Amino acid sequence: MAAQEYEIRVMTEADYDEVYELWMSIHGFGIRSIDDSREGVLRFLKRNPTTSMVAVAEGRIVGAILCGHDGRRGCFYHVCVHEDYRNRGIGRAMAGACMRALQEEHINKVSLIAFKSNELGNHFWKGAGWTFRDDLNYYDFTLNDANITHFTR
Repeated sequence: MAAQEYEIRVMTEADYDEVYELWMSIHGFGIRSIDDSREGVLRFLKRNPTTSMVAVAEGRIVGAILCGHDGRRGCFYHVCVHEDYRNRGIGRAMAGACMRALQEEHINKVSLIAFKSNELGNHFWKGAGWTFRDDLNYYDFTLNDANITHFTR
């Protein structure tokens, strides 16, 4: 497959099953029981209908980014490219499409969280010009204990 034989397009509700299958194929991927369920993802896409992207190659989804914003800052979630399609510019193309979609909604900054153990992802983001922040602490608070993270093998 040549480097540009893929399409980047907006993620739709109809993509959920294939995107979920992609997530499950990624080693060490963290899936939340509620947030990443069909209902959780569809709620996210309804709130952010133009900013999440998928990459399609050879008739199947080979990459995905959930991307949304709160009116002030954008955020990337679950950025992934199928192992067989990495190093072809797909991740950069999806991130660029998401950032352009955020700019169209007048969002001026985007962030993401990568697990410290995700060496491949951390290397990608640093190489793509993203700034690693060591000047702040990240906190979260669980509002629903049933929303458990499971990691793929």
